[in-house]
Amino acid sequence: GLSPQHAALTEPMAVGLHAVNKSGVQPGETALVLGCGPIGIAVIAALRARGVESIAAADFSPKRRELATTMGAHQTVDPAQGSPFDIVHPAVVFDAVGVPGIIDDVMRRARHGTRLVVVGVCMQADTVHPFFAIAKEISVQFSLAYDPNEFGDSLRAIAEGEIDVTPMITGDVGLEDVGAAFDDLADPERHCKILVTP
Repeated sequence: GLSPQHAALTEPMAVGLHAVNKSGVQPGETALVLGCGPIGIAVIAALRARGVESIAAADFSPKRRELATTMGAHQTVDPAQGSPFDIVHPAVVFDAVGVPGIIDDVMRRARHGTRLVVVGVCMQADTVHPFFAIAKEISVQFSLAYDPNEFGDSLRAIAEGEIDVTPMITGDVGLEDVGAAFDDLADPERHCKILVTP
């Protein structure tokens, strides 16, 4: 009885679940998600499903912060107004941004013992200062994709209504409009996920 439109979101949701599983986060810990694109949103949904009681999300886009709240974030932060670390004191930080400088910034700002899970894919060279991570004993975990069980768990969570992916679907195009859809996705105020219906 699961619609193909909702089932199509299984893959990104599984990526978020895998990152949460890698983090070892516990329900009583505070989690901070940096970046509220599709993967950051998937991390938030997985945290909520895990029962994490304090989820903060940071993104420059008001629309994406609103979506983060809809998907389970308890608090959102606009990085243009200041560092999220001035407001939130997370045990676990998820980097879902994937741009140079984020990992280093987290290591500089995070508290002692923070666990950093890098799920955003940075395609460029980056520089970090290991001293900050060493001095504060920060654990850094890189996360890629998911395993078959996590894919199955994500599909089941969507099918059983534990995770509602409806708010993530912001458009639907045919094959002839795929090119334009990629252009549209560049605007975070307009889209999160656009489905392609052949």
